[in-house]
Amino acid sequence: MPTDQDAAATSSHMMKTTKRGRPFLKDTLDLFATLVVSLELGPHKQFFRTFPNSFSTDEACLNLASLKFSQSNRGPDPREPSRIVTTTTTTTFSMTREMAKAMCQHFMDARLIENAADPSSNLFKDRGVYVLTPKGLHVLERFISKNGINSDHISNVFATQPICMKLLHLERRSSDDEIIVSQSVITTLFRRFVGHKPNYPPPSQGQLDAYQQYHERSKGIALMDVQDKAQLGKSAMSHKYCFAAVSALEWLCDFTSVVGREEAAEMAAQFVRFGLIQLVSDKRKNNDSAIIFTVRGSAPGGNSPVSQHGEFRCTAKAIYRVTDEGRRVARWDTPNRGPSSRDSPNASSANLANTERSSIEDSTETSVLSAADAPSAGEAKIQRRISIHEKLNGSYDADSKKSGKESNTDRLKKILEDPMLRSLFREFLRGNFCEENLSFWLDVQDFKRKFSITSSAVAATRPSTGKNTPGQAAMERHHESLIQTAFQIYNMYLAPASQCELNIDHGLRNELVAYLSEVMTGLTGKAFQGRVELEQASAFNATQLQTMIRLYERIQTHVFRLMATDSVPKFIKTPKFTAVRNWADDDENDTPGGGHASYAPTHPPGLEDAEEVGGTYVTVSQAASEKRHRQREGWTDKPL
Repeated sequence: MPTDQDAAATSSHMMKTTKRGRPFLKDTLDLFATLVVSLELGPHKQFFRTFPNSFSTDEACLNLASLKFSQSNRGPDPREPSRIVTTTTTTTFSMTREMAKAMCQHFMDARLIENAADPSSNLFKDRGVYVLTPKGLHVLERFISKNGINSDHISNVFATQPICMKLLHLERRSSDDEIIVSQSVITTLFRRFVGHKPNYPPPSQGQLDAYQQYHERSKGIALMDVQDKAQLGKSAMSHKYCFAAVSALEWLCDFTSVVGREEAAEMAAQFVRFGLIQLVSDKRKNNDSAIIFTVRGSAPGGNSPVSQHGEFRCTAKAIYRVTDEGRRVARWDTPNRGPSSRDSPNASSANLANTERSSIEDSTETSVLSAADAPSAGEAKIQRRISIHEKLNGSYDADSKKSGKESNTDRLKKILEDPMLRSLFREFLRGNFCEENLSFWLDVQDFKRKFSITSSAVAATRPSTGKNTPGQAAMERHHESLIQTAFQIYNMYLAPASQCELNIDHGLRNELVAYLSEVMTGLTGKAFQGRVELEQASAFNATQLQTMIRLYERIQTHVFRLMATDSVPKFIKTPKFTAVRNWADDDENDTPGGGHASYAPTHPPGLEDAEEVGGTYVTVSQAASEKRHRQREGWTDKPL
């Protein structure tokens, strides 16, 4: 029986930094997630309080001093396709304690971690205790899923803390990691920022728990009404839809991919430039200094609300309000927002030209320090994404023009892609006593992903004296886990009289049983009895697992067709599906240039430098989405 071969490669590299001195966003997120996976999160005490799922400054710096991320990819040997080759790449991060603290400061700036004892603190300190933010958990969940990492040791964090359900990503230039700014991008960002409707905090805000408070914030920036006192020659004036400047920066850092208040202030200055928000007051004392971010660009002229420059004051006393133009762009006053009211994908694709990045001005001086310009209008292009709303309504409305089999297949694909629809579909199947079909399909999908890519992150603080490195030991443990998973699937769904036995084609079942009988008889010397004990399967190699996967995939295809032809037509007629479809209509309507995405940017991998592409996309946390669905089952429109 051919066995799998291992090829190892080790690389060490310097992280690229931007002109601002921070690492590129992708490196920041990858290093953050690698660090968290390597840590043993647990209870830490500070100021007579205990903080669960936390880590200390010393623990973070110790792991970052020598951090190894190993990734194994399995695939057929090009010279002998029947043999599986495993290629392992190890990336080593090595840094001094001061550099490690600086990296953790970048994590704080990006709102990935926060001080457990004082969440309002923006400084990473010695002898501190830190926890992951909802945004940090969203990033960590994506990293774990993408890289096939065993996350059992941090599963409690996802179960007990709020998670950012939807994170808006602003795409960046590959050359310098600057956000590609366009009118479409600013429109999308602003609609997320202000929400579907004005977000005035409920009177009972103080009585909400952490989940509920976070959910209220996710609806949009918290608004208030501001009353100006009557002054000499001026009567009292009331301003609606106001918010604090500092709160705006925090919201943008928490719910989008901006990294730090400086970048958030630039985006807020773009809101000012486009006439979406306006300064109401800044009641700081005359001798108080202020940081003011200014952006510049071309103005269309005429009656356009867009001006040549916009500035945003980053002071504790500055108050801004949403303008009439901002309300129009947010479509707060548009009844029954649906596909007919959505902007054309080409209606707002004009790009900004000559935008000055990060101009800083002190209130006591008149000089302005400007950085490099952004790309011209011809360099930044918008590539439209398909939203969940369009996936649901577009494919379903075309149902009458297509054959039932084809449209049901498309429908099932969309259901399996979306966490909320998938959870609702599972509930429907459970009520019809066929939930095992979906469970099997998802379990095999997860098994295939874990087989093809396996990763581990460890802190190698001292040289290894054993036969295997920590990374290799982790890979061996993962291979053992894959063997267990393969036969847990068999014993659960396919073995005779199993707990969730599938109703599949008799020929497929016989083929699988014949293969297992041959292999298990060769391994144990005993006749195969229809079930596999996990200790008997420990000698399985990667090639044999690959054969199991191929057989599982054939059964998976059979189950998929069964769900598409039998279950989906009934499911889409249920009131709950209709309600979710209407919810998607409203929820996705604020992203004209974006939509849901798994991990990929709009340009294909490897072609990042081919041309500038600008746009936005939203990633959805499966854990947070399933939590929200469970909450919706108990009551309607009640926050998490």
